[in-house]
Amino acid sequence: MTTDRLDAQIAFLSEADRLKSVLRASRLHDNSRFENSAEHSWHVMLYALVLADQAGPDVRTDRVLRMLLLHDIVEIDAGDNPIHGTFDPAEMEAREQAAADRLFGLLPADQAAEFRALWDEFEAAETPDAVFAKSVDRVQTPIGNLANGGGSWKDYGVTFEQLDKRVGVPVRRGAPGLWAWLLPKLRGFFGP
Repeated sequence: MTTDRLDAQIAFLSEADRLKSVLRASRLHDNSRFENSAEHSWHVMLYALVLADQAGPDVRTDRVLRMLLLHDIVEIDAGDNPIHGTFDPAEMEAREQAAADRLFGLLPADQAAEFRALWDEFEAAETPDAVFAKSVDRVQTPIGNLANGGGSWKDYGVTFEQLDKRVGVPVRRGAPGLWAWLLPKLRGFFGP
């Protein structure tokens, strides 16, 4: 192992520390404060580990965990864009791609390529691993909002129809049993 390799790895790890300072629109379950993106990444990894039995038979949990660990790293440069917020998707995608180039580019070439490929796979949400990872990422905040009395749903005036389109569709695709469990709870919150 060369000093240059370690220098690059530590530079990436130091830069990744900044994810702890990126605040999200979602609140903690106890409603005491907003969650940061590093906490979110950890929490969705725990969701994927605990809820692995909700994944399809072709899903490799180890890959899902790696995707979820990296999925929001671009928010260091691009910021968090709440799923129910108003933003230009094309502009956001360009900012996230530039952030991925810069951040993964800090790593040694082999790790940069491997981690970027995992990030790209998550973003595309086409493989069984990425579909499940995306569904777990989408379900964490609604469960938190149910626990804290509505959280970001109230802040953004979210309707059940919006939630079903933006969250229900990907969760049904990757973890239909989880959506079936969550749906009556959501209907109870939003009403008939």
